Amino acid sequence: MINSVRNTVLSILNKNNYGYISPADFNLFSKQAQMDIFENYFYEYNKQINKENARSSGTGYADITKSIEEAIDIFSVSKQLHHSVSNKFFLPSAVTTGDDYYMINKALVYELFRVDGSATAISVNQLVDTAATFTATVAVGDIVVNTITYDYAEITNIVSDTVLDLDSDIFTVIGDSYSVFLATQNEAEKVSHSKITMLNSTPFTAPSTIFPVYTEENGLMTIFPKTMSEAGRVLAQYIRYPKEPKWTFRTLTSGEPVFDETQLDYQDFELPLDDEVNLVNRILQYSGMSIREIQAVQFGQAEEQKDNQNKA
Repeated sequence: MINSVRNTVLSILNKNNYGYISPADFNLFSKQAQMDIFENYFYEYNKQINKENARSSGTGYADITKSIEEAIDIFSVSKQLHHSVSNKFFLPSAVTTGDDYYMINKALVYELFRVDGSATAISVNQLVDTAATFTATVAVGDIVVNTITYDYAEITNIVSDTVLDLDSDIFTVIGDSYSVFLATQNEAEKVSHSKITMLNSTPFTAPSTIFPVYTEENGLMTIFPKTMSEAGRVLAQYIRYPKEPKWTFRTLTSGEPVFDETQLDYQDFELPLDDEVNLVNRILQYSGMSIREIQAVQFGQAEEQKDNQNKA
């Protein structure tokens, strides 16, 4: 989609003699335009929910809420949170989970810790630990988390005291540590720092493994009760930020760069195809400001307003 958007933007600019934008500038404008549209999904979703509550929203093919949900779900990710210390876990980031998060939708905590250890040998779709006693400590259906890579798999068979069959191959390096948990997960409720102090003040309201809670501070999620401190114990479902789009090219032909999607740093837009018009309009506005051409800005704004009116 990114090449189509760029060709449309350049065609409009050239047709009206507004000017030219370089690939570098186009990529900067694309990043901002995609972010604008991405953040607008949540405001539009809220508006549609209000319309549903007022019984002024349609169903079936007119169910706008569903289409917005599907657009947001493109950015939905479920990953294990990396362990810090004690009952603290790193919030999603480019360093830990591989992507920054826009919002945490829910945090799931394994209810019961079984056992931990390290892989002493490598075997496809298996966990091998010669120091383990799996027949006495785990059960089929439990979840094994590699606490180095934070990949996880389900136990499909207990081969022996030292070998487990898994439904995926998550151990490829000897010495990788692991934790095993009962598959049952409970959703942790987010609470304020003042509220957690109040909850912990009495055993009647204190968090438990069945009703855990968490707080957030300085890039960390703190899980309560404090005993829930094993690496791999927390899985978060969150909405990540879209990846930064990049239009890539290989050479210049007659002074023009030639699009090349095989470049390693190529990245298309992550928005649905029906947002192509919105992308063009927003990039035109940024381009107009860049080349100091107010007519290009006004053209983009007029097209965006027309599109918004059609959706209202």
